[in-house]
Amino acid sequence: MVPLTWYLILAAALFCIGLFGVLARKNAVAVLMGVELMLNAVNINLLAFWRYTALGQLVGQAFAVFVITVAAAEVAVGVALFIAIYRQRDTVNVEELDDMKG
Repeated sequence: MVPLTWYLILAAALFCIGLFGVLARKNAVAVLMGVELMLNAVNINLLAFWRYTALGQLVGQAFAVFVITVAAAEVAVGVALFIAIYRQRDTVNVEELDDMKG
C-alpha cells in the first residue's frame, strides 16, 4: 500500500510546477496549463485524503468531480477569451495585455 505522504509529495510537486508555470510564462495558454496542473494537484490531495480517512463515504470523489467540472468550464471560458483577445490584438502574450483599451 502506498503511504499518504507519497501522494502529498506528488501533489505538492505538481502544484509547485503549476505555480511556476503561472508565474513565469508569458503565453496565456501556458498560464492556463499551469492552472490546470494546480487543479490536478488539488484533485490528488482530495482523493488521497478520501482514500485514507473516509473510505465509506463519497465526499472526496464528489469534490474531485466538482473540481474537474470547474476546470472544464474554466478551460472553455479561458480559450474563448484567448481567441477573442487574439483576434483583436494578434497576440496572447500576457505582458502585452495589461491595459483595458481596445
